[in-house]
Amino acid sequence: MKTLGTLDYAVFLIYFLIVAFYGWWVYRQKNAHKENSKDFFLAKDSLTWWAIGASLIASNISAEQFIGMSGSGFKMGLAIATYEWMAAATLLIVAIFFIPVYLKNKIYTMPQFLHQRYNGTVAMIMAVFWLLLYVVVNLTSILYLGALAIHSISGINLTACMYLLAIFSIIITLGGMKVIGYTDVIQVFFLILGGLATTYLALDLVATHFGSSGVLKGFNLLTTHAEEHFHMILKKDNENYLDLPGLTVLIGGMWIVNLNYWGCNQYITQRALGADLKTARSGILFAAFLKLLMPVIVVLPGIAAYVLYKEGYGDFKTSMTQGGEVSPDTAYPVLLNLLPVGLKGLSFAALTAAVVASLAGKANSIATIFTLDIYKKVINKDAHEDKQVIIGRWTVVLAMLVAIIIAPLLGIDKKGGFQFIQEYTGFFSPGIFAMFILGFFWKKTTSNAALFATVGGFVLSVFFKFLPFLANLEFLSSSGFSKLVKQKGGTMLYEIPFLDRMGFVFVICVVVMYLISVYETSKGVVTKGLEIDSGMFKTNRGFAIGAIIVCGLLLALYTIYW
Repeated sequence: MKTLGTLDYAVFLIYFLIVAFYGWWVYRQKNAHKENSKDFFLAKDSLTWWAIGASLIASNISAEQFIGMSGSGFKMGLAIATYEWMAAATLLIVAIFFIPVYLKNKIYTMPQFLHQRYNGTVAMIMAVFWLLLYVVVNLTSILYLGALAIHSISGINLTACMYLLAIFSIIITLGGMKVIGYTDVIQVFFLILGGLATTYLALDLVATHFGSSGVLKGFNLLTTHAEEHFHMILKKDNENYLDLPGLTVLIGGMWIVNLNYWGCNQYITQRALGADLKTARSGILFAAFLKLLMPVIVVLPGIAAYVLYKEGYGDFKTSMTQGGEVSPDTAYPVLLNLLPVGLKGLSFAALTAAVVASLAGKANSIATIFTLDIYKKVINKDAHEDKQVIIGRWTVVLAMLVAIIIAPLLGIDKKGGFQFIQEYTGFFSPGIFAMFILGFFWKKTTSNAALFATVGGFVLSVFFKFLPFLANLEFLSSSGFSKLVKQKGGTMLYEIPFLDRMGFVFVICVVVMYLISVYETSKGVVTKGLEIDSGMFKTNRGFAIGAIIVCGLLLALYTIYW
């Protein structure tokens, strides 16, 4: 039933008041001294390691994970958890190799890195690109999927849900990165507590349905009645192979997805750029541990919903069918609607916390890029600190208004929300990551090589995406090109899994960037390398022990659920 009881609203109100009053207190404390742009955009030297780690997770986990990843858990099982578990390993790489480069070179935004390493043209192109991507795609999809999820649970009008989420997010964002960072700690608390409560109920429902009780019994029943949903590495005959193509999740495109997201993304790295190296690394390590926990919250409920659907529990089959087809993305909302009063309010607060934290983080990154990389460099080069903060706040409001206007135009892809977002973000990731990784560690990389990666990476991604379609065209049907992409012994065309496609595009971008750079430097083109020394990559003993534990747990998980 799509309603919340009085106790549910009371629980949600407690969550809202705690976040609001804590945010107000942090803001008052912060404004005891004069605020400048680095305070507002980066919370310079004021976030602790636990605030950084919590903020990373709060900004990352949203309706995309709660709804989309649970839907993917329903559809393909534990294999989708590879996005979370491989992210834990990726965070360690970012902490050891990426963050020291940013901090050593005093880099606070991604376009600033591109300007410092390449030139103003590359930086401005990417600043505009990121701004459009963050506003039109990311902010809008977070707002839409979040509102859709809350509407599915509460029955509140979809448009009203969008307005309420936007207003709540704006209030937090206007306080600056410090308010976002510390309120994210509370958001993560509710996110994990409410998420675990939903997982507990889902597993207990499975146990009860089979005449037993208890979470552990429910989990054991899942592994028995959905054994095919507990394999991390999918084989070629699996219907979901195109989404997660076998070993590619360990040695291929999955690394590009994660390294680009966690290491070259203003929205994420901004949390650590205002801290010293030790604090930043500790915060990222904390986030890696939290990442190991996330599949319990966002994947297991989807698998439980699959078993309950298959067993015909309650009205699962009716609730999860839309237009005559099963809609995996409805798995989590259907589960939440089965929660008892009070517990449903807690899970509702968890979902809202995830959406609001992501919206606030994304809006702050939009404001940071526009103010520091466009307004300050092009529109008003002499803008003082107070003016920059004002512009940043207005940017937050305008970005959210644009998202509200565009959000109702979005639809849901049959792939499921999470997979849809991953695939289409992958059109840009390989080229951007190639540009960053060579820019970090190869001083001879030239600006024109970076421009090729920016444009060429996208063009190549589109080409490989539509390769089967092109080969099917009548004027190519008898050509050698068509035969190259046809499967042996048949006429069916082979679609390249998008993770493999990302790997191919990344390798091509790196090779072409290398050739362009070698040619240009041989002609006397001068490049601008970053300040790097081997000592900056050394870690302290505490971080090393934590990293070993994370890697050990990952090895154990992949060994058990191979």
